[in-house]
Amino acid sequence: MKFLRVLFLLAALLVWASPLSNAQSSPSAQPVLNGIDHLAAQNFAPLAGLRVGLITNQTGIDRQGRSTIDLLNQAPGVKLVALFSPEHGIRGQQDQEKIDDTKDSKTGIPIFSLYKNKIRKPSPSQMKGIDALVFDIQDIGCRFYTYISTMGLCLEAAATAGKKFIVLDRVNPIGGDKVDGPVRVGPSKFVAYHDISIQHGMTIGELAQMINSEKKLKAQLTVIPIQNWQRTQFFDTTQLPWINPSPNIRNLKQAILYPGIGLIEFTKVSVGRGTKTPFEIVGAPYIDADLLIKNLNAYHLPGVKFKTTTFRPDSSVFAKQTCHGVKITLTDREVYQSINTGLALARTLLALYPDKFDPKQKLNTLLLHPATLKALTKQSSLTAIRQTWQPQADKFLKRRQRYLIYR
Repeated sequence: MKFLRVLFLLAALLVWASPLSNAQSSPSAQPVLNGIDHLAAQNFAPLAGLRVGLITNQTGIDRQGRSTIDLLNQAPGVKLVALFSPEHGIRGQQDQEKIDDTKDSKTGIPIFSLYKNKIRKPSPSQMKGIDALVFDIQDIGCRFYTYISTMGLCLEAAATAGKKFIVLDRVNPIGGDKVDGPVRVGPSKFVAYHDISIQHGMTIGELAQMINSEKKLKAQLTVIPIQNWQRTQFFDTTQLPWINPSPNIRNLKQAILYPGIGLIEFTKVSVGRGTKTPFEIVGAPYIDADLLIKNLNAYHLPGVKFKTTTFRPDSSVFAKQTCHGVKITLTDREVYQSINTGLALARTLLALYPDKFDPKQKLNTLLLHPATLKALTKQSSLTAIRQTWQPQADKFLKRRQRYLIYR
């Protein structure tokens, strides 16, 4: 009996000392609280006496799933006077080019769409009667995911109008420790507002600080920080409620895949939009799936497997057409390299189908790095391709360091 007791104690010690017990890979001992939860814990004191314009969508909720709209509308001493909605609308369900103004059905507060014209930020007339803009939207950690562009443009509007800008920070769902991909080359675009790497490894609050400083906006910026979050944590270790941030990001796996797979979606392939598994499948009618998977397997990419598949999108690229390609399965998200997966797909499809995959060089729409595009076209190795952006990426890492809130 004594021997068994010793074995039990040894086993317990091994479990305690195992990597899974480390806070970096397991849920936090204390609950992770996003900015809205932190703000509520302060009884909304930073907003006391202010007339507020809230930039949000369906992801603006607290840990209990309550809407930030409702929380601010009911907060003592706070006057919520306007709502501003980003791409996909206030409820995140509109996948269209233009979204019109409307009213919130529950509160009657006007909703100004920031996705109905090319300006995409609050107008001077909309800013009248507002003391502060509050931003509460879930980003997914990718440069061309446009919510961070909306934040940057709204930060500009607040600076110009002399209004306060308050970011209710949220966790980076794909982790805040991984940084990868080229830094944007060229002018600011809605799919690349600031010169950052594709997978930037920052929170919206950290990005707001960087944008405000590097663009010299001099906005009256306040970040309400996350509590109890570590940079190595993925979203599902936080025990926060998941809300689809946009119509085609429906789970954490798709968010992790998105920086790489999303890179190729302006080319002539389907990335699964119009199916039940967007960004988990890639294909086209002209692709030989067996040949594609043979080439992809030759890269020996860590943390991912490819299987041949056939699918028929209901909408988007190749709608109602049978597509042949690959299904992407994550086997180890800790070592998975999303950008390398996108590069391997692009390089392979350029080699196999040069006249069909990217005849108009649409690959650069989100890549925004001509040297990388040139290296891909020349069939340079992945190592050589990555070298085209490494000097700028190293500089970004140094720039980024000064704005990090969480360690």
